Amino acid sequence: MKINALASYQTGESLKDYSFDPGELQDYDCLIKVLACGICHSDIHMIDNDWGNSRYPLVPGHEVIGEVVELGSQVKHLKIGDRIGIGWQMSSCLQCPDCLKGNENLCDQNQGLIVEGYGGFADYVKLDSRFAFPIPKGIETEAAGPLLCGGITVYSGLRYGGMSSGQEIGIIGIGGLGHLAVQFASKLGNSVTVFTTSQDKAEFAHQLGANHVVVVPPGESPPPPTRLLDIIISTVPTSLDWAAYIEYLNSDGTLTLVGVPDAPLTLPMSLLLNKRRRVMASPIGGRAMIVEMLSIADRFGIKPIIETFPLQQANEAMQKVRENKVRYRAVLKVS
Repeated sequence: MKINALASYQTGESLKDYSFDPGELQDYDCLIKVLACGICHSDIHMIDNDWGNSRYPLVPGHEVIGEVVELGSQVKHLKIGDRIGIGWQMSSCLQCPDCLKGNENLCDQNQGLIVEGYGGFADYVKLDSRFAFPIPKGIETEAAGPLLCGGITVYSGLRYGGMSSGQEIGIIGIGGLGHLAVQFASKLGNSVTVFTTSQDKAEFAHQLGANHVVVVPPGESPPPPTRLLDIIISTVPTSLDWAAYIEYLNSDGTLTLVGVPDAPLTLPMSLLLNKRRRVMASPIGGRAMIVEMLSIADRFGIKPIIETFPLQQANEAMQKVRENKVRYRAVLKVS
């Protein structure tokens, strides 16, 4: 068969028609008919080869929701017609200590869907079924895709940062990642403080479930804290006055970064040492964590705020994402 897709043929190029033969299904493979696919800034990074690992023609799309149409001989956990989702990761070795502990996302041999394969800006996707996840019935198709990238990124970062319930959680940024982090933290029974840059975003944060908001104009530092936090998760891709934010952490508090700053972090050691605070970073999540995240999202009605576009308008949608004009996640409706 031929898969029809949209691809970038060289660095930074707009998407054009592309077709390819996916080859025969192996034992654990599955083929899905794509229903919807989210657009993430990581798709743009890959198109622009910002990370130096892009291969062209490059078919973007790693927030894929589709219907199973064909299964390899050894696939037992899926059946034809299942609605499943695919995130950033398409495979790992499944044998190393990280994989055996459920941290497949940390495997040295992990492969990204749009790094080693072809993504969801297409009518079909073929991949290892062990990295395909059934979507709970309560999650709408168009809303499900961003949960498999933005959703798992913040959920995993919060969980490994120590989030449970009854805590004080700080969230820096209220964009594509932050608006999901607020929902996960608040609906799991935590008091949420959001740090954002404007009053209108402050009002939006309260609507999402934030208890407190600190407005920090761009380029400025937050005011001295009046309440201390157990965890702060930063969802923004910029450098901030990290020392000022560390001051907001209680003893044994954690600053977790899921947004990637544009410069190295610089911190006085005394701020960490005196209160036994720590700094960590977190990428997506392993398979078990993704299943847990989807279950939580279904149970508590957590969903991204999305703008939808037909696949034929993929270039226009990508440009809106580049210009940060989408509120808050863009999704392509494929079929």
